[in-house]
Amino acid sequence: MRRLTRAPNIAIAALWVDALLQAGIPASMQRYFLGAAAGELPPDQCLPEVWISDDAQEAQARELLHALQNVPQRRWLCACGETVEGGFEACWQCGRPMPA
Repeated sequence: MRRLTRAPNIAIAALWVDALLQAGIPASMQRYFLGAAAGELPPDQCLPEVWISDDAQEAQARELLHALQNVPQRRWLCACGETVEGGFEACWQCGRPMPA
């Protein structure tokens, strides 16, 4: 068993573990409830951790996590002249939908 990474919060850790499991990489979350001890313990020691069961799959798991953490963001220019970034499918300036 090997620690793959620390997650910023439980929700992100759960998403990463689920993505690894979906990819066929046995994974688990550790330090699930340790966040309640932050203050008594150093905060960086209370973050949830993602662990994998098979050390041979470490490279594949790290590659998958890197892809999840570095998703390219969309950027498109609306007819009104506003640049729309991220996952938005409608312009926040005028409300027009993203062109096909």
